[in-house]
Amino acid sequence: MSTLVELVQHLGHPRVLVVGDAILDRYIFGNAERVSQEAPVILLRADHDEVRLGGAANVANMVRGLEADVTLAAVVGADRDGDVVRAELERAGVDCSAVFSDPSRPTTVKERFIGRAQNRHPHQMLRVDREVRDAVPEAIVDQLLNLVLSSLDDYQAILVADYGKGVCIRSVLQPIIQAARAKGIPVLVDPRPGQDYSQYHGATTVTPNRLETKLATSIDVKTPEDAFAAGKCLCDQLGLDYAFITLDSDGMALVRPDGTGQMLPTRKRQVYDITGAGDMVLAMIGVGLADGLSPVDVGRLANIAGGLEVEQVGVVPIRRDEILADLLMHERGAANKVLSLEDCRSQLEIRRKLGQKIVFTNGCFDLLHVGHVSYLAQAAAEGDCLVVGLNSDASVRGLDKAPDPPLFAEDQRALMLAALAAVDYVVIFDDATPHRLLDVLRPDLLVKGGTYDHDGIVGWELVEAYGGQVKPMGAVPGLSTTQIVQKLRVGATPISGPVPEPHFSKRPVEQAVSSIQRKAG
Repeated sequence: MSTLVELVQHLGHPRVLVVGDAILDRYIFGNAERVSQEAPVILLRADHDEVRLGGAANVANMVRGLEADVTLAAVVGADRDGDVVRAELERAGVDCSAVFSDPSRPTTVKERFIGRAQNRHPHQMLRVDREVRDAVPEAIVDQLLNLVLSSLDDYQAILVADYGKGVCIRSVLQPIIQAARAKGIPVLVDPRPGQDYSQYHGATTVTPNRLETKLATSIDVKTPEDAFAAGKCLCDQLGLDYAFITLDSDGMALVRPDGTGQMLPTRKRQVYDITGAGDMVLAMIGVGLADGLSPVDVGRLANIAGGLEVEQVGVVPIRRDEILADLLMHERGAANKVLSLEDCRSQLEIRRKLGQKIVFTNGCFDLLHVGHVSYLAQAAAEGDCLVVGLNSDASVRGLDKAPDPPLFAEDQRALMLAALAAVDYVVIFDDATPHRLLDVLRPDLLVKGGTYDHDGIVGWELVEAYGGQVKPMGAVPGLSTTQIVQKLRVGATPISGPVPEPHFSKRPVEQAVSSIQRKAG
C-alpha cells in the first residue's frame, strides 16, 4: 500500500496522445408519469438534460482528470454536436488541435432517456444512436497522420480507444504504432469487440475485457489459467510486450508473451454503474506507463481507478486524490499500519492534502481491553485518521506506574492495536513522553482516555501552541490494566459492567465489539 501511495503521490504530468472515436453522450431526464393516450408507451415529462464526453473524448477527459497533459486525435462532424464536443474538451483542458471535422458524417451521439418513477429510481428507458461507422475519408486520414507523426516526440504514451466508428482503421493505426515503437513510446489499445485485431499489431499492450478476449481468441476466460492462455495468444498474434485481460470484479491478469503472468485482484465494491470503467482503466494505465511505472504497478492502480469508477453513477473522471484516499482507507493490513515516525509523517502529509483531520493518542496498551477499544473508537470518531503513539518496552519500564516489564512485547502490542479498525497508524516511541511525536506529526487533536483532565494530558501545551486542540475522552468505570492484572492475580471473578456507548458512525467494527461486551456483561 505504501508503495502505491508513494507512486500516486509522485506521479508527474506526462503528455499523452489519445487516438480514437469521439462520442457525445446526451442524457434527457424526466418523470415517467403515465401511459400515453396516443399509444401504449410511457410518457416521459423531461425536466433537464446533460451532455457528457464519451468514447475517446471521455478517455482524454479522464487522462486530464489524472493531471496529465493530453491531446485528442479524433474526428467529429461539421455540426452543432461537434462544436459541443470541442467546447467540452476545451473546458476540461484537453488539446483539440488534432480533432478534425468531416462534413460527410455526423458527430456520433448516444442519446439516453432516463425516467424516474414517482420522482425517484432513475432508469434508462431508451437509447437513440446517431452515427456513421464507415472509415473516415482518406483526406482526413492524411491530415490526422501528418499532424500526429510530426509531433510524436512530444508524447510519453499513446492510447487508442477504438469504438468502431471509423477512426481506428489500419491506415490510421499502423503508421502511428510502428513509428511509436521505433521511438520507444508505449502504445495501449482498448479494442472494440471483434475477431480481427490485426490493425493493433505492434502495440505495447491491449486491455480487452472477457467478451472482447473471447471473440479475439475463442478462449472463454473463466479461470486464471484461461486468462494466461488468452493473453499469450494475443501476444503471439499481435506482437505485444504484454497483455492486460480485464476481469471485472476479479481484477485483471497481466500476461507476458511466454504465457507467464500474474493475477492482480481488486477489492469488492458496490457497483452502481459500469459505464466508463474500461475508459478509466485505460487512462490510468496510460498515465502510469507514460510516467515510467511498471506494468504491475499500473495494473494495480488501474484496478483501483476502475473500481472507483463503478461506484459512481454515470461517467465521472477519477482524480488522483480520490485514488490516494481509497488507498489510505482500504488497501492496507494490520502489519502495514505500524510505521516509523518518518513514514507516518509522510502518510499524514497526504491525508492533510485531502483535507482530513488527524487525531493522536498515546499509551502503553499492555493489556488491551474493552476500555481501550471504547475510547479508541471515540477518539477515531473525532476525526478522519487516528494515530496511536505506543510506548516501547524500554519506555514502559521507565514509567513510574509500570516498574515491571510489559506483559506483551512492543511488536505484539503494536499489532493488536493495528488490528482495530479504529486505528489508522501505530508509531512506537522510546522517549518518556510523546513530545517528539507531537512535534513531528502535529496532529489536529490530541486525546487521552482514562482519568486525565486537560492539564494532565502530556503534550497539551505543545499542541495548543501550534493551533491544535486537546480533549480528554473519559474512562470506563472499573476497567484499567492495573485493576485487571490485580483481579487476575487474586483469581477474582470475570470483570463485567456497563460499557459506554460511543459514536460509531464511521467505525462499525468497534460498535459490534461494544455490543458483544455489553451482552457478555
